[in-house]
Order: sequence, then structure tokens, then C-alpha cells
Amino acid sequence: MTISYTLKVANSRFGGFSKLLFRWKGSIYKLLYKEFIVFMVLYAVLSLVYRRLLTEEQKRIYTKVAQYCNRSTDLIPMSFVLGFYVTLIVNRWWAQYTSIPLPDQLMCVISSNVHGKDEKGRILRRTLIRYANLSSVLILRSVSTRVLKRFPTMDHVVEAGFMTQDERKKFESLHSDFNKYWIPCVWFTNLAAQARRDGRIRDDVALRLLMDELNLYRAKCSMLFHYDWISIPLVYTQVVTIAVYSFFTFCLIGRQFLEPLEPGQEGDLDMYIPLPTLLQFFFYAGWLKVAEQIINPFGEDDDDFETNKLIDRNLQVSLLSVDDMYQNLPPAVKDKYWNESTAQPPYTTATAAETLKPSFLGSTFDMRMCEDAEQSQPAEASPSVPRIQTPLLSRFFAAASPAISIKNFGRGSRGHPHLRHPRVDGGFPSPHPNRSEDPESVACIEEEGTEDEESGASKPPMPGGCLGGTRPPEASEMQRKELPLIQVKAPSSDSIGADCPEAWEP
Repeated sequence: MTISYTLKVANSRFGGFSKLLFRWKGSIYKLLYKEFIVFMVLYAVLSLVYRRLLTEEQKRIYTKVAQYCNRSTDLIPMSFVLGFYVTLIVNRWWAQYTSIPLPDQLMCVISSNVHGKDEKGRILRRTLIRYANLSSVLILRSVSTRVLKRFPTMDHVVEAGFMTQDERKKFESLHSDFNKYWIPCVWFTNLAAQARRDGRIRDDVALRLLMDELNLYRAKCSMLFHYDWISIPLVYTQVVTIAVYSFFTFCLIGRQFLEPLEPGQEGDLDMYIPLPTLLQFFFYAGWLKVAEQIINPFGEDDDDFETNKLIDRNLQVSLLSVDDMYQNLPPAVKDKYWNESTAQPPYTTATAAETLKPSFLGSTFDMRMCEDAEQSQPAEASPSVPRIQTPLLSRFFAAASPAISIKNFGRGSRGHPHLRHPRVDGGFPSPHPNRSEDPESVACIEEEGTEDEESGASKPPMPGGCLGGTRPPEASEMQRKELPLIQVKAPSSDSIGADCPEAWEP
């Protein structure tokens, strides 16, 4: 059975883990003591042979062999090989446990959506949940030795009440070369569809919810089957096992006490018992035994899953949920905190100190800002500070009307007088050579340029391209006739490199 020590480590205290070292059931001592005794016996035999039976010449040869073996142990990456392998095994072990099908969600859906207080409704709900439990029993018989010993034949399954004789005949009449754990799930779907036609399931939404929960349940059964079918590659397990055994074979020879080769040479301290080597064996071989124990958690080791207990629990709680608890509700009444705005459950004397602790409101709740009042004032945007435009906004501004584009270009050119070089024909080059200029827009730009120098503030654009206020049509006509056409284009490299700006004469 699974060994639980969770309560022993609920609180961290002095020597908390040390008390766990003296437990035998489920311990590493119980798992490793036989291999540990074999290693110690082999080490003692080699030590006695070296000390008592070998001649001086044989000892010299053995010393060279032992030194070679001791150097060879550094070539085996024990920590890397074992660490990665055990991590893979532990992740697989927990994933297999989470794949064990539990009927809790399915039984709640059946109890709430399959209606009928009569005997037929009760039979329907109990049959649906029994089919789900039967499917899990069939798959656990295929992967767990504990369950197979409990239900060695289908007669035992029928006798346990998971299947009737008629259902067994139907089950055995369906021939398949593969595992047939999924057949009760198909019976479940057909029975649920019949209940929908009979009105026991009142709408298609409830039927869909029931089918979704069943599919999740069936998927877990399928995952257990595939975990049992697809094991960790055998070559990986063989590599790890060979690495551990070869490492300690070299240790048996290379970690022996050796007499010095030369007469006056100082030898190593003779400890008789190689404590560091024994600890190394305990750690590495114990690591391998942990992987050996949990690589298949459906066996009968101390920490393997209690599959028979799970079967008993699942059947009991599922039948209780869909039968005795169907429409069996306690009366709905006002709760204890009906007239209280803030509910505060009482504390016992042992937990009264927890009421003195403040509630957590966020990691920055106790942060203190600068005491300078000016630093806390909101900053206002200044019209003289240019606004930073993102590349996406620049696209929209680049696609704006010619009046806005030319005005912005003219304003920016005030800081660069060399950008005002007139062309030979008396006009300014246009930044858009392929785009026709609007005289009205150009007139508006010149007028607004004079206003911006005086006020220093920009005004929002108005319809028609003018950035100032609205103008009567007569004024626009007069500006078209009096003002010349102004064209502006991007500066050239020659004009940018000019040292002395020229005067602008319109």
C-alpha cells in the first residue's frame, strides 16, 4: 500500500526529516538492503584475498589494476545519467496517477440531468454509472496485478456486480483482437441517447454535457492502456543499469586498500571499512532502486497505487450520488450571516493569533512615495514639445492631406535655414513631385505659418485643408489670384551641407 507521511512533515521543525529515517516500511533500507549486503560481502572477500593470499609480485600487479579501475570511475557520468532517468520516471509516475479514471464529475452530471424518481429512472441512473465503473475495472484488470488477482476471470467481475449475465454474453459475443474496455462506454452512449428520446434527459445541452464528461472518462482509461503499452525505451533502462553496475564493479577493485609499491613510500590510511564508497553505493544504487520501484506503479510494491481501494471507493460514492442523493436536498434556509455585511467565521483559541495578522493587499501596498509635493503633481503636455509618434501613427500622418504635410515640413524647416533654398524658377521643390498642389491649401499654409510664429501654438485642422478658422469663399478666391504657387520638396545632400543659409525671397 502507499506509505503516507504527509502529517509528519506538515510543519518544518528541528530534526523533522531525521525522524523519518527510522521508518522501515516503504524506506530505502527495505528496498536496498540486499544489494548493499552483497556489495559489502564482495568488497570484504577481495580485501581478504589481497591481504592474505597474494604474493608481493601479485600485490604489485593488483595495485596497478586497482589504480586503473579507480581512475576509470571518473569516466562514467553517474549523476547525469541517473538524474535525467529518475526525473523522467517520476514525471511518468505522476502522470499515470492522474490518468486513473475517477467518476466524480460524471456522477454529478448524471445525478443532475437524468431525471425520474420512479424505478425506471433510478435503474437508468445506476446503470449509466455502473457502465462507467465497469470500464475502469476492465482497464485496471489489464494493467494492475492487484486488480487482476482480485478479478482473475469475467465470472469474478459478474459476481462483484459490475456486469450482469446478459451483459457478459453481449460482451463476449463482440469479437475483437484488442482490449475491449471501451464497450461499456458505447453502451453508456446508447443508453443516454435512449434516455433523451424518452424525455429522461430534457434537452440536448444536458445530453452534450453528459457525453463530454463520458469522453473525458474514457480518455483516461485509454491513457492508462497506452502507458502500459508504451514503456520507457528498454535501451535507456539498460544503459542506466549497466552504468551503475559497471561503476560499482570498478569501485570493488579500485577502492581497496593498497600497499605502497616502493619500500619507503607512504601508503594510504587503512580504514578497513570504505565509508565514502559505501555511501556512494547507497546513494547511486538507491537512486536506481527508486526508479525500479515506480517505473510501474500498478504492481504490489509499498508505494504502488491502491487500485483495489480506488475501485471500491469509486463504486460506492458514484452509486450514492446518482441514487440516494438524487433530488434529496436539505432545506434551503437563511445562512448564519444573513444580516451581516461582512462574514467573519469564528476562530478557536489555538488559531486566535491569526486574527492579528493584516490581510495581504498587494506587494506595493506599503510602498512609500517621495514626500516632495511637486513630484506628485500631474504633468501637463506642453504645445512647444513635439509629440513622439509611433511608426504606425507616422503612416497615418504621412497619408494626410497635402496642406498638413507641407505645413509640418515648413514648420520643421525653421530650425534649418538651409532647407529653404529656392529653385531656379522661383518656387520651392515639392516633397511629393507626383502629387498636384492645391493653391487654396498652399495659401492657407502661408497664412498659418505667419500665425504660428506669433502664437507658437498649433490649431486643429479644419475641413477643406485650412488649419485656421473658416474663411468666406470670396477671400479664398482673392488668395488664389494674389498668392503665387509654393512647392516644397525634400532637401538634397548639397543643400544640407551648405554652411551659410540663403535668404528666402518669395
